[in-house]
Amino acid sequence: MSPSVKTPEAKTKKPEDSFFKRLIRQQLFIPIAALLLLVVFNLIADPSFFTISLKENSLGNPVFSGNIISVLDNASELVILTIGMTLVTASSGGQDISVGATMAIAGSVILRMVCGGQITSDTMQMNLFLAVLIGAVVTMLFGAFNGALVAYFKIQPMVATLIMFTTGRSIAAWINSNQLPIINDIAFKYAGTFLPGIPVPTPIFITILVIFIFWLAMKRTNLGLYTQSVGINANSSRLNGLDPKLIKLMTYVILGACVAVAGFIRVSRSGSINYSRIAENIEMDAILAVALGGNALSGGKFNIYGSILGAYVIQFLTTTLYKYNVPSTALPAYKAVVVIALVVLSSPVVREKMSGLKKRPAKAAKEVS
Repeated sequence: MSPSVKTPEAKTKKPEDSFFKRLIRQQLFIPIAALLLLVVFNLIADPSFFTISLKENSLGNPVFSGNIISVLDNASELVILTIGMTLVTASSGGQDISVGATMAIAGSVILRMVCGGQITSDTMQMNLFLAVLIGAVVTMLFGAFNGALVAYFKIQPMVATLIMFTTGRSIAAWINSNQLPIINDIAFKYAGTFLPGIPVPTPIFITILVIFIFWLAMKRTNLGLYTQSVGINANSSRLNGLDPKLIKLMTYVILGACVAVAGFIRVSRSGSINYSRIAENIEMDAILAVALGGNALSGGKFNIYGSILGAYVIQFLTTTLYKYNVPSTALPAYKAVVVIALVVLSSPVVREKMSGLKKRPAKAAKEVS
């Protein structure tokens, strides 16, 4: 047979190889594969993991309960932070490690507003929307401070945000004179628990709303294009009429707004705050979610939906570990091992190697024939 003549087997194999390569190279391949792996593991280990039941909460209202509801609920703050962190990473090629501390500031400001400066208050002393807006303005100003250091003073992002990382919780405590304010108004806790008559946790709805707003911003504005352009090549974007410094600053301000929403949800869950423990290590989870979503931590092209999926994978993993009684002190170690493996697998080098695995058997068979 002439070497130029292709056999039917070769014809059928080539599209297969092509499909496998395309699948491996998809940015969402690793987070989706990780999510499926966790689903399969829990289905085998304990199918009841996915059971959702209707139970009464402390107020006597019927609400949905189960591990999946916990994943969607508890991931809310992380998902919101991850959206802002993705934009910051894409534009500046670095990460903001101060988001946990800034969440403490947001929560502290909001509690001071609704408590009216008192240590304990049974009713809100200020309109809740206005209190959250003030909290958002404060965290956006801190975001602008971080962004200015990065964009205008050209300080490496992780170093620039280290300032707020070390001082943020002290600032949060100072805002309320080192006291722990408590708001007993049940209406304040609706955002972190359940709305009356609705069995789905409110943070899930807030997260959906935030995702929708960003989807709209990406679709109706050039936010995504400008952010990506600056991250890929700031000099080229400047020649095309963009202001890289302003765009970098803007992404940090947007992250500040995300921090305020996440901080509000966190303090709304309990009606109080613990400055040293609130959102502890959440910045590391947010950075890992961005990486797990297939985004380059050096900046440039990004997929915000990959980051969102990465955040849910991390929370799914956390809930799974708690389900099987992994001690809280050991949880970071277990999570680190799994997440490192997933991030390594999502790297371009490993993806290329994986896509080449399918080609080698076909090449070997061709050489033998």
